[in-house]
Amino acid sequence: MTPLRRIAVIGNSLPRRCGIATYTTDLKNAISIARPDLEACIVAMTDRGQTYDYPPAVAFQIRDNNIEDYMRAADFLNAGQFDTVCLQHEFGIFGGEAGAHILVLLSRLAMPVVTTFHTVLAKPSPAQRTVMERIVDASSKVVVMAHKGRELLHDVYLVPDDKIEVIPHGIPDVAFAEPDAAKARLGFEQKSVILTFGLLSPNKGIDVMIDAMPSILRRCENAVYVVLGATHPNLVRNEGEAYREGLMARVRELGIDDHVVFLDRFADLATLLEFISMCDVYVTPYLNEAQMTSGTLAYSFGMGKPVVSTPYWHARELLADECGVLVPFGDAAAIGSEIANLLTDAARRQAMSRRAYAASRMMTWERVAERYAAVFETARQGHRLKVFVRSDVGAPELRSPAPPDMQIGYFLSMCDDVGLFQHAVHSVPDRAHGYCVDDNARALLLACALNGPGERPLPDVLTTRFAAFVQHAWNPDTRQFRNFMGFDRTWLEDRGSEDSHGRTLWALGEAARRDASPARRLWAAALFAKALSIAESFRSPRAWAFMLLGLDAYCAVAPDDVHAREVRHSLADRLMSCLTSVETPDWIWFEEGLAYENARLPQALILTGMATQMPRYLDAGLRSLRWLMTQQTSAAGYFRPVGTAGFGEQRQPPRAFDQQPVEATATIAACLAAWRGEGDAEWKAMAMRAFAWFLGRNDLSVALADPITGSCRDGLHPDRANENRGGESVVCYLLGLAEMRQLARAQSLMTKPAPLRAVGA
Repeated sequence: MTPLRRIAVIGNSLPRRCGIATYTTDLKNAISIARPDLEACIVAMTDRGQTYDYPPAVAFQIRDNNIEDYMRAADFLNAGQFDTVCLQHEFGIFGGEAGAHILVLLSRLAMPVVTTFHTVLAKPSPAQRTVMERIVDASSKVVVMAHKGRELLHDVYLVPDDKIEVIPHGIPDVAFAEPDAAKARLGFEQKSVILTFGLLSPNKGIDVMIDAMPSILRRCENAVYVVLGATHPNLVRNEGEAYREGLMARVRELGIDDHVVFLDRFADLATLLEFISMCDVYVTPYLNEAQMTSGTLAYSFGMGKPVVSTPYWHARELLADECGVLVPFGDAAAIGSEIANLLTDAARRQAMSRRAYAASRMMTWERVAERYAAVFETARQGHRLKVFVRSDVGAPELRSPAPPDMQIGYFLSMCDDVGLFQHAVHSVPDRAHGYCVDDNARALLLACALNGPGERPLPDVLTTRFAAFVQHAWNPDTRQFRNFMGFDRTWLEDRGSEDSHGRTLWALGEAARRDASPARRLWAAALFAKALSIAESFRSPRAWAFMLLGLDAYCAVAPDDVHAREVRHSLADRLMSCLTSVETPDWIWFEEGLAYENARLPQALILTGMATQMPRYLDAGLRSLRWLMTQQTSAAGYFRPVGTAGFGEQRQPPRAFDQQPVEATATIAACLAAWRGEGDAEWKAMAMRAFAWFLGRNDLSVALADPITGSCRDGLHPDRANENRGGESVVCYLLGLAEMRQLARAQSLMTKPAPLRAVGA
């Protein structure tokens, strides 16, 4: 393997004012110094509405709320042939729910990723857990700065130990020095200096330390508490300087104005080291135990400063073995007592300083950079193994988690005595847009699917309503189905589209085969035969595909209908002609562009080939579906449906957004049809990945479906989910779920379909 050549660090960057920016910049600089043969750069996260004068080391910047920037960053990194990407992860610096936008970038990368988790939550929200798990999946190695982080990753997120590396927070390598010289330079001669530095925010516990000052002053009259740092920019943006002003008011109230100094500045490294050097005691009175890392603690510890701290996770590890003092959270009396003890006991204070300085030598940025470079090398080796590994023949199949239960409560709420409402405003049916035959035909398909083994059928009265809607949609004058109906039950057109007619025929075919009512089966077959008469005049390939799906079912119950058999061959041949005329080695498709419900076209040929024993139909369906799945699979292996923004573009890679449930449902059905036709277990895996899209395995790590209610959001925009939950979306989710539940039952019975054998030409 060639040596490491180029790496990129993704995170905030100076001059942005925050701890992650400082860490990212320091890490990049340390790597450049420790490994001058490596070209290192930063991909900087820029917070909303801000601009920064980034240095040349920042090669690319991402606006945190702009999903397109994440995509372009991935393209930049792939085009630049970076060997490794090092992601600095902290909740709050990436856009999307729980920072899910970063997954859009990670899913597109061609190189290994090493992720540093600056926070590991013991009790994450569902969204936070999902994002963390997706980042872990996308990473070859993950880094934490404390052993507690390793413990949580292993116990809470089930990350294997061999994937986790513990690398301490880096520190500047400076000589040990007594504080007197720095005190003289900064104007604090003859003072006992207590220091806190960092961005001010309420979770830092500065108010507790201020309340401790009177007790300290009773034992050490020359003590002064220096608070060095600007207020956190997010706090300033939302509240101005109210927090700092409140702290200053508390100082005045206690009468200790001469003993508390606020220095409102974001200190550069040289200034920071000077202030740390002059303090006698450093204090971190943080209020949150779940503080996995603290750069301020690491820097002060690394300069040999006695530290008094609350027992957050990083402090508990770093200050063990008498390298510092721990006090309870929010306990001003305890903090005051321990700081006073140190300020009045020079021998103990100096001994603690020496122990801390000696223990920190493994934390210098040079050593940390060396550790990271070694992890980058290991990640590259592991990445190559992951790419090229092949499963042994006969290895047991991986089983997917059991699919959710079938819940139809929300679906029922979207129906009235006419049928299924077309749209919803959030989860409330939207009467303004009425109904359509498209969605009621899908609902009839769902009713048929729930007549299968292991499912609870829909109430018969509801299935009857869907059938009645379809019957009422039939216009004998035009011999086509109407599509759109207003809430006042008036039709808005004389005939619908070719596609809606084809979809309705599909539902009728399935009802003729699988409806629970014998009478409705006869009705469906009769109306199917009547509505098929116009089919050969249609020009839409999707209408042909929908009708072929209906013919697959109808011909099974009406094998003597010669006309239906002739139409089936005619429509299949038309799809074959489309494929032949358009297909090239890199564009194996029926049309010049990709649009909606793409997978229904290959599914129709696969089912037709199986039913008619015509291998050429089957082979064409498998070939085109296999190509489509290359277009619908992200670099990280997740399902990514063809986005609506790319509809109409000719021979272009699909756009990522908007993503809609109808695509996932079509893909699930097509892949399972391919599995039944070919017997390759990979088709099952593809169907499972498409279904997982509903449950949050997608570009935004946002669950579309709610398994508790059975509702489903209308899709994914670039920056969020569409919170409306319309009729099409809920039926698509439930249809996909019914397919997956059928698959699970088949697997439980250990059934394995045999490939189709060639019988005729």
